[in-house]
Amino acid sequence: MTSNLKNIAIIAHVDHGKTTLVDVLLRQSGLFRENQKIAECVMDNNDLERERGITILAKVTSVVWKDTRINIVDTPGHADFGGEVERILSMVDGVIVLVDAAEGPLPQTKFVVDKALKQGIRPIVVINKIDRPDARPHEVHEEIFDLFAALDATDEQLDFPMLYASGRDGWASATLDGERSDMIPLFDLICDFVPSPKNDVDAPFSMLVTLIENNSYLGRLVTGKVMSGSIKLNAPVKALTLENKLVETSKITKILAFRGINREPLTQAKAGDIISLAGMTLTTVSDTICDMVVEQALPAVPIDPPTISMSFAVNDGPFAGTEGTKITSRIIRERLFREAESNVAMKVRDGASSDVFEVFGRGELQMAILIETMRREGFELCIGRPRVVYKTDEETGEKLEPIEEIMVDVDQEYSGQVVQKMAIRKGEMVSMMPSGAGRVRMTFIAPTRGLIGYHGEFLTDTRGTGVINRLFHGYAPFKGGVESRRTGVLLAMEKGEATEYDLWKLEERGIIMILPGTRVYEGMIVGEHSRGNDLPVNVLKGKKLTNVRASGTDEATKLVPPRILTLDQAIIYIADDELAEITPKTIRLRKRILNSTLRKRAGKVAKVG
Repeated sequence: MTSNLKNIAIIAHVDHGKTTLVDVLLRQSGLFRENQKIAECVMDNNDLERERGITILAKVTSVVWKDTRINIVDTPGHADFGGEVERILSMVDGVIVLVDAAEGPLPQTKFVVDKALKQGIRPIVVINKIDRPDARPHEVHEEIFDLFAALDATDEQLDFPMLYASGRDGWASATLDGERSDMIPLFDLICDFVPSPKNDVDAPFSMLVTLIENNSYLGRLVTGKVMSGSIKLNAPVKALTLENKLVETSKITKILAFRGINREPLTQAKAGDIISLAGMTLTTVSDTICDMVVEQALPAVPIDPPTISMSFAVNDGPFAGTEGTKITSRIIRERLFREAESNVAMKVRDGASSDVFEVFGRGELQMAILIETMRREGFELCIGRPRVVYKTDEETGEKLEPIEEIMVDVDQEYSGQVVQKMAIRKGEMVSMMPSGAGRVRMTFIAPTRGLIGYHGEFLTDTRGTGVINRLFHGYAPFKGGVESRRTGVLLAMEKGEATEYDLWKLEERGIIMILPGTRVYEGMIVGEHSRGNDLPVNVLKGKKLTNVRASGTDEATKLVPPRILTLDQAIIYIADDELAEITPKTIRLRKRILNSTLRKRAGKVAKVG
């Protein structure tokens, strides 16, 4: 059975065309009827994935080509979801490295390729989007080879097969001037080049859990590759941790195999198959499900540690409970710990008080996705500003902080401003080279805390034309203070509804961040002050009536469109003494201490301390 089985993953940087390529492979394998309606990016079945146009969760599908079944894993491309990719590589025997023909290998490409090479996987390289007008396939080929060499690839891995392709148009070719009709060259290359699983069918059953999900009908579903033996329906099994401790014993109530975009029940699965099992209630990622006679757990690839943390707290604002249905600390705690079970790149622990929880993750986007998912489920939360996770050098006792590698593509005219802003954030330039069409590619090494909130400013500085990519580089000695937001905020003084007249009058004080008619309360942020201090303002008094009705005395109010922050912008805009209040309907910014008198008193105590 395993001789006609291939397990591959498609890995690449974000937006290089992984999910589009999977779409084409599904269609050209004959999986769908000719008249069957299938959505674009069919693997991105999560609402947030479709809205944002990115892959967040790794997913498995399979196709049959000639007499070979090919299990294909579609992986996320954003660095914040790198934990998904790290787990997936233990399930596959080959990878397709997809690289944009114009952009070349970017930071996330480097990250996932490094993980694959260290596991001894020989990659297939596909240079995608070859039909772009700014495509530079020969230079990109050289960059890929240089990247592999820099990552200490073996001679076998450096001798990689390569195809040129256009996922959007549905073709692949071994040469630039070859036939451009279909994906047959890629299918054939997968069948010929990717090794079949080399697993012992006669040994006792064992499977490493790499994905976990909750199904409303079957309960917890654990997904992984059968490493040895076989498993039958209703067979008794046990789960072991990495330390060989028993998690639970159970019976397998359902075996599901991936067939196209669906899952089909099986009565038996053998070594090499990628399957989902139902019947386990406590088993989680990195655990080993095995036969009752097995005593040794399977080794798992260590996951890179989280680099930032955020506090999630119960909403204690004046409008708490008016828009959400899940507001208690118990429900919030259960939801966060359930998330940490399925996402190994995220950790959760109880905070200083019973209604605060610390969530650790890879980046702001990963946190924003979790918060957005929770608000859509009906949760109300108060979120603190992201903070980096520091470490201490065991030998010297020196304070260490996370450092990132930043790759920036900008027009030549904006390069000076970007270099200046990166210097303010303690960034050090590593390289600078032209990337064609009047653009420059620069690489920096900078502390993570200096980059929190920089993306929006970067887009403003480059007039929306710049592209910035980040990748965790490692820990380094603390680099000193970094400037945070330079301006103060405008704070509401009372509870009520903001009037258009008052907001119009406040425009000379700064940038308004709410709409007329918005409900506000004391300590809520209604705008950004033009100066460095916080300013309490009255947005409720309205225009006072007089007995004068002359035609020239009335002032016409014409508001400048306010700056309404999205969730992603809100969580990086707030300062350390502020919170983002997140509900299913509204995003509000506020001070941690709402009362102005108490806030001043706390500020004085902090200065004395």
